Amino acid sequence: MSKPLTVSQRIKAPTPPFFKKLRTIGLLLAAVSSVLAAAPIALPAIAVKVAGYLALTGSVITAVSQTAVSDEFLRSLLGDEQQ
Repeated sequence: MSKPLTVSQRIKAPTPPFFKKLRTIGLLLAAVSSVLAAAPIALPAIAVKVAGYLALTGSVITAVSQTAVSDEFLRSLLGDEQQ
């Protein structure tokens, strides 16, 4: 049985294409939320609340997507350890 990857190893490992797209979407959500939160005009309370939820959602999507590791990378690690 192989040792599990650490968080730093997962972040440095190659990310699959689907999760790269998902990470970009998460970053866009976080950017939109910061624009709404830093708006120079007074926004309704619901808009500020939505901005907070967008920030949380974008951050979680980005963090989870960044730690996804491609199958090929994992197979290469397992192949190296079995020899």
